[in-house]
Amino acid sequence: MGKQLTASELAAATPDSRDRYVDLLRVASLGTVVLGHWLMAAVTDDGIGNLLAVVPQLQLLTWVLQVMPVFFFVGGFSHALAYRSLARRLPGPAVYAVFLRSRMRRLLRPTLVFVLVWGAAALVVQLAGGGRGGLGAAALRLVTQPLWFIGIYLGMAAFTPVLLRLHERYGWGAFGGLAAAAVAVDVLRFAGGVPYAEFLNFAFVWLAVHQLGFLRADGRIGRPVLLAGAGLVAAVLLVRFGPYPLSMVGMPGEKVSNMAPPTSALLAHGLWLAGAVELLRGPAGRLLARPAVWRRVVAANGLAMTAFLWHLTGMLGVYGIQLAAGFALPVPASGAWWGQVPVRVAGAVVLTAVLVAVFHRFDSPSPVPASGSPALATGGVVLAVLGTLGLSATGLAGLLDSHTATVLVLPLTAPAATALLLTAWTTTSRR
Repeated sequence: MGKQLTASELAAATPDSRDRYVDLLRVASLGTVVLGHWLMAAVTDDGIGNLLAVVPQLQLLTWVLQVMPVFFFVGGFSHALAYRSLARRLPGPAVYAVFLRSRMRRLLRPTLVFVLVWGAAALVVQLAGGGRGGLGAAALRLVTQPLWFIGIYLGMAAFTPVLLRLHERYGWGAFGGLAAAAVAVDVLRFAGGVPYAEFLNFAFVWLAVHQLGFLRADGRIGRPVLLAGAGLVAAVLLVRFGPYPLSMVGMPGEKVSNMAPPTSALLAHGLWLAGAVELLRGPAGRLLARPAVWRRVVAANGLAMTAFLWHLTGMLGVYGIQLAAGFALPVPASGAWWGQVPVRVAGAVVLTAVLVAVFHRFDSPSPVPASGSPALATGGVVLAVLGTLGLSATGLAGLLDSHTATVLVLPLTAPAATALLLTAWTTTSRR
């Protein structure tokens, strides 16, 4: 294996044809999610709440700061380019296998390391009689929640070939079909009362946002101001007159969430964000043409996934240090709480940076065989999706209690979900 290139070397070797703005959006969206999680955590001695529930007026900020749709939007763009590139170089049956296995290898290795480290720590804590209540149990439940993103992203990769063909044939019509399906699911859910119908929108809503990335790849988002405006108006109307809450992130105890499962309001929000970031494409492109700026973006891209996986650990570490030092945790949204925000965020940055330095070695790209079984790769993705969604839902607080969560009608415990991830990983190295 050759020497891994530094960020400066990668930046210098960047071809002129590369869309640097996509790399910036990828880093910026993950960075915004990380910062949002740090700021929204309302931690007390009894557990971890949500600042947006304490100060409901702040929920309007999620219309700008809930940027996960941007990551899935640029994911669609990247998947279209990567799949087409492989299709030009490989025979038909091998393309799908190589495409899926490359994505699994990129995401599952750092994810498995994170899960195994935290799983071992959780097991030790629970064997010692801790982690069964209060802040400790809340932390063990919280730390794996962001893994849902990895499962959804891999699911999108699995659907890329068929949806890319539909895009190439129908263009905006393919997106329209997915969007119409998402709306139909909400009608079945809210007007028809059809049980479990809402879970279909984990696919339809996120795949529709992903489909917008295909349109971007082919230069078919000609008037982003119309896309942004239509999405924003639709989101406002849906929230004002429909059964949808104001917040575009999940809130504790809410009867309806725009995120879990996703709703038509979140899809409209995704349209608004996709159009908004496209409006900034020109100014950002000029900024990214500067070598110093581009080097920083390249460096951040290389660290982004590790930082995403470990950022909650960094945040929890700050609160742990605060408690160990004998400092009381202020009431969320109080004057003292707001006064400590800069210190807490700075501490989370430092601790997360240390964790990134330790675990980044598991996040480097690794070679993938240029062939494989499509059936085996598909099976691996299914297991990976179930495993990540299962861990996101169960958390690690009930390892010794066989705590279960239902994922796609399948009850899973945290150990079972971890086993699914390990099995999925083995499919990336098999022929």
